[in-house]
Amino acid sequence: MSAAALITVSEQLERIPAAVRPTVQAARRTVRSVAPKANEVAYQSKPPRSKSAMWKIIRYTVDDEPVVAIGTFSTYSTLFFYRGRELEDATGVLEGRGKDLRFLRLHSPADAARANVKRLVRNAFRIAKA
Repeated sequence: MSAAALITVSEQLERIPAAVRPTVQAARRTVRSVAPKANEVAYQSKPPRSKSAMWKIIRYTVDDEPVVAIGTFSTYSTLFFYRGRELEDATGVLEGRGKDLRFLRLHSPADAARANVKRLVRNAFRIAKA
């Protein structure tokens, strides 16, 4: 893809369904409040063909290493952590059983602003910087 054809974060946000856009925006605010210097990168993806597939919207990196990302489905959004297996999850909100990746579901903007979500995001960036 040429530089002129790259999709921006703003363009991705405009393209996502209105029903989940406020939740994605709240997740974005949470990540940016915790890690304002993280590099914000728009995924160069198109809307999925299936309602059961996740649409990856934004990823946040430190020194070109992915830390956390935001994706969405048709009825909820997700924060997924690239090194999620290493996160302490005292509240048990993380899902996933893969080698490293873990995620949590966000059903409303208020979910993205919860203290335990901010703590997970903060810890993900601490791990990345270590």
